[in-house]
Amino acid sequence: MERWITKLSIIVFTSLIIFGCQKEDIKVPTDPLQGGLAKNSCEGCHTNYDLLKQIHSPDTTHAAGGCGGDAPHIEPYDRVYLGGTGYTEFKNTYHGKMKCTTCHNGVDGTDDKKLAHTNNFIKHPSKSADEKCANCHPSIVANAKNSIHEQGTGQKSMVTLRSGLGTGLNAFEQLTHAIKDAYNTNCASCHASCGDCHVNRPTAGGGGLYKGHQFVKPDMRDHCTTCHTSRGGHAYYGVAAGTQPDVHLTKKGFTCMDCHSKHEIHGDGNYYDQRYKMASLPKCSNCHTNINNSNAYHLAHFNTFNCNTCHSQDYNNCGSCHIGGAGARIPSYQGFKIAINPIPQTKNYKFATVRRSLMAPDSWKEYGVTNLPNFDVRPTYKYTTPHNILKWTSRTQVAAGKACYDNCHIVKEGNNYRNKSLYLFNSDLIESWEISANQGIIVDGKLPANWFQ
Repeated sequence: MERWITKLSIIVFTSLIIFGCQKEDIKVPTDPLQGGLAKNSCEGCHTNYDLLKQIHSPDTTHAAGGCGGDAPHIEPYDRVYLGGTGYTEFKNTYHGKMKCTTCHNGVDGTDDKKLAHTNNFIKHPSKSADEKCANCHPSIVANAKNSIHEQGTGQKSMVTLRSGLGTGLNAFEQLTHAIKDAYNTNCASCHASCGDCHVNRPTAGGGGLYKGHQFVKPDMRDHCTTCHTSRGGHAYYGVAAGTQPDVHLTKKGFTCMDCHSKHEIHGDGNYYDQRYKMASLPKCSNCHTNINNSNAYHLAHFNTFNCNTCHSQDYNNCGSCHIGGAGARIPSYQGFKIAINPIPQTKNYKFATVRRSLMAPDSWKEYGVTNLPNFDVRPTYKYTTPHNILKWTSRTQVAAGKACYDNCHIVKEGNNYRNKSLYLFNSDLIESWEISANQGIIVDGKLPANWFQ
C-alpha cells in the first residue's frame, strides 16, 4: 500500500511539474519585448526595458521644440526601447528581418554598451541615405538630395540672399562655419530625413522610436503637425480663440497627405529656392474645378486675389527673431494681412495674403554678423497660404442687403476707413528695417482711389 501511495505521489508530483511548467510557458511571453533575448546583442539589450533604464546615459541638453514651443521630454531609455505598439509588426517586415548592424553599423554580440556603439555606429541611418538607403530606394534617395522638406533649401536661400551671397545649390556652403552651425542648431531641427517621418517621432515631439521601430506612413498629428505646429496645425485644428478648424478637416477628414503627396515631400530631384516653386505643390484647382465664374466673388477677383484672401481666417504671425538669443522679439499673435503679391513670378495674383516672418537684420548677431548686408533683398512679410480655410468667412459673408464687397473693400465712414486693417500699409510697419524691406508690397497708393472717397 505504501509503495502504491509512493508511486502515486511521484506520478502526481511529476504531472504538476510538467503541466505547471506548460502553464507557466503560456504566461511567459516569447515576445522579446519582455527581455527574453540574450543581453549580449543589439536586440536583446534594446528589448530589455529594465536593462536600458540601468545603463542609459542621461540627457545633457533638452531637445528644442522650434516655433511650436518646447519639445516634450521623453526619457532616453524610452526613446530607444524596442517595445510597445508596432514592434511585433516591425519584426515581420523586410526591415525587421535585417541585422541591426546592416543599417546602424556598430558591433553585435556584446553586452558592452561602449563597444556596441563603435565601428562607425550610426544613430540615424537615413542621414547617411546614400550608404544605407539607396540600394533599395534609389530614386527616393536621389530626389531627396534637393527636397525642400529634407534640405530646407527655401530657408537656406533666404539666409544666403540676405547675406549677399545670392541663391543656388552651393550658396549655403559659402556662409561662415558659425552661421551654418547656427542654422543647423536653431533652424534645421524640423527638417527631416526619412527616419524622422517613417520610424521616429520628430525631434520637436521628443524624438526616439515612434512605434517600436515599425516603418509607418507619417501620422498627421504625431509627425506633420508636431513640426508644422504654429503655422500649420494651429490653424488647421482651429486652436486659436475665435477660429474654426479647416473645412477640409471637418467636412472631409483630410490629413496632410491627402493634399501633399509623397512625391512633393520626397522631392522630385530639382532644386527650388522657394517652396511655392515646387512643381507638385497642391493647388486648390486640383479639386475645385470650373469655379472661376461660379459666383460674383470669383467672377470679379479669381485672377486678382489668391484664394486665401477670401477664405482664410486669422493666422499666427511673429517676427524679429534673434537666433541663439532673445528669440522672437515680436511675440506670436493672430493677424490677417493682404499685400501686393511678393512672388508674382511664381503665383500669378496681384494681391495675396502675407505673414510676418522671423528674420531681422541682426538675427545672426550671436554668430558674428552684426547686420545682414543685403537684408532688404526680400520683404519680411511673406506670401502665405494659411491652412484654416472656410467657405464663409468674415469677408465673404455680408449682412443682408449689403453689397458683396462690404466686408473686404475699404469703406469710408465719416473720418474712419472700415476694413483698412485687412491690408498691409506702411503705417503697419513698426521698425525702420521693416519699412525699407517691405516697400515693394505695401498697398499705399495701389488700391482703387474710390475706396477712400
